[in-house]
Amino acid sequence: MADHRHGTASDGGSASRPPEARGPSAHDSLRLAVVIGALGVVFGDIGTSPIYTLQTVFNPSDPHPVPVTTQNVYGVVSLVFWSVVIIVTVTYVLLAMRADNDGEGGIMALITLVRRWGSRGRRATTVLAALGIFGASLFFGDSMITPAISVLSAVEGLKVVEPSLDSAVVPITAVIIIVLFLVQRRGTAAVGRVFGPVMIVWFTAIGASGVAGIVDRPEILRALSPTYALGFLVGHFGTAFFALAAVVLAVTGAEALYADMGHFGRRSITRGWLFLVFPACVLSYLGQGALILADPKNISSPFFLLVPEWGRWPMIVLATAATVIASQAVITGAYSVASQAAQLGYLPRLRIAHTSESTIGQIYVPWINWLLMVSVLTLVFAFRSSAALAFAFGMAVTGTITITTLLFFYVARAKWGTPKWLVAIGASVLLFVDLLFVAANMTKLVHGAWLPLLIGLTAFTVMTTWQRGRELVTAQRAHHEGPLPEFIDHLRSGEVATLRIPGTAVFLNRGKQTAPLAMRANVEHNHVRHDQVVILSIETQTVPRVPAGERLAVDDLGYADDGIIYVTARFGYMETPDVPGTLAMLTPAQTEGTLQLDQASYFLSKIELRRGKAPTMAPWRKRLFIATSYITADAAEYFGLPRDRTVIMGSHIEV
Repeated sequence: MADHRHGTASDGGSASRPPEARGPSAHDSLRLAVVIGALGVVFGDIGTSPIYTLQTVFNPSDPHPVPVTTQNVYGVVSLVFWSVVIIVTVTYVLLAMRADNDGEGGIMALITLVRRWGSRGRRATTVLAALGIFGASLFFGDSMITPAISVLSAVEGLKVVEPSLDSAVVPITAVIIIVLFLVQRRGTAAVGRVFGPVMIVWFTAIGASGVAGIVDRPEILRALSPTYALGFLVGHFGTAFFALAAVVLAVTGAEALYADMGHFGRRSITRGWLFLVFPACVLSYLGQGALILADPKNISSPFFLLVPEWGRWPMIVLATAATVIASQAVITGAYSVASQAAQLGYLPRLRIAHTSESTIGQIYVPWINWLLMVSVLTLVFAFRSSAALAFAFGMAVTGTITITTLLFFYVARAKWGTPKWLVAIGASVLLFVDLLFVAANMTKLVHGAWLPLLIGLTAFTVMTTWQRGRELVTAQRAHHEGPLPEFIDHLRSGEVATLRIPGTAVFLNRGKQTAPLAMRANVEHNHVRHDQVVILSIETQTVPRVPAGERLAVDDLGYADDGIIYVTARFGYMETPDVPGTLAMLTPAQTEGTLQLDQASYFLSKIELRRGKAPTMAPWRKRLFIATSYITADAAEYFGLPRDRTVIMGSHIEV
């Protein structure tokens, strides 16, 4: 098993930046097509929040119900509006999206920035990186809950137009979800072309419905004043505090704006948000508020009741399409987070399929796909309604938002040198808002909020255990392998009789300090070596993608005349290594002759893990580490090696 090493890289590397970050072609990412593409991928989650947010706030079955009074309606709608402004527009669009890792965003990008720029405060860096991993773990909870609550909330519209269809909601939802996960292997390239136009129709429709409601009760526009939100919080804190647990549903999907920045660019996402998504969502919330003011009974389903009776069936179909798109966004996000975590050493190597020849970010991770499908279906059948799931949803969202805010301000201080007083003021205000939401969601702990925390803690435990186990295996492996220079000197001295055979052998290894286990076994047991020997190390850099010019580094180790060279291949954490294609980039001048890659043999060292008695980890963590290793993808497939010319030689290590 070839290990990934953590490399470092500068903030340069324009090859991995979105078009707008590359200077001369900045105008390309502002094209309408790019904005439309962003609408179809980025805003699905947050754009479908109006379906269930106000309905959940005023849900009479809530353990802490909010009475439907005129002042409470104004206060809640105002809270929703200003929460979206503060968390989405300020925290993410204006601030967090400026902290990119070579053009890429998301919490994994923030983790790499913290690790890169926080070396002076080692303990703080370790704690913040661990918090970031927990935030990424919470995202897995989000990716399980979002498809369940989104599709359920859309299909529940059937009950509005035909109450007798109540019993069909859960089965229909399950069928839609199963189909959604079954088509993942085909990729989203073809479907993605229609996502943008569908979401434009969606935002236009919900905005128009909202306008109709506002026209009937224009006084609802008063809720845009922050005095109503503040007055509700101060004057009715007990009620407002519990309402925050549902108000946070209005900002679900904010992380997607940041995570997908690398595909569409900050300006395209910002314009899509400010000029279409934000206004449409606000109009919908205001219209629903006006509808509830007109008749408190409308709290049963204010989103669908806001639509004229003749348009409810089309709206249900459109809402279902929009929620499928929202689900697609978080499913794809889960693939991306898992892939990045594996590249950075927090998960084992996973089998990844690229579903698009033109878009590098479109990937399919089978193991994650089936895990998500089973989890989502379990949630649908266990909770059976979007209202019940809403109690669980907010916890994952608020946790991720709070951690993102904290990491951003650390990066702002460490990387940009932002004055301490400015960091203190900004962090205090935004973290106060975030922590208020976290505290409100903690009150729902026994009502479902425990679920995303459990999922997050489970994922966090798996990732940190894998990281720790890898460190132990690396140390043990180095002992078994022995120093590379000593091994080569031993080989050249003739102390071990070896037959030199024609051809090229490529040995994948962790670095140049130790000898490849497969090479040592080949010499000591088979007593042969090839004319040309390439010792190849794969390094994963803390940048998304590595430019072609920086891909390879060659070291002859002082033995070029003996046909042995050492090659380092660098890849970004969003790239899948292609070993034969990468080696083909080598020139004869670099390799002291032409490598016979067409007939080259590739050697891999497979490690069998065993639980030892040494007190390196708790016994349960050792069992977890070994169990997690079973999902490791086939190395030959992962590195793109030809199976008919790949030799796997095993060894065992105790942890």
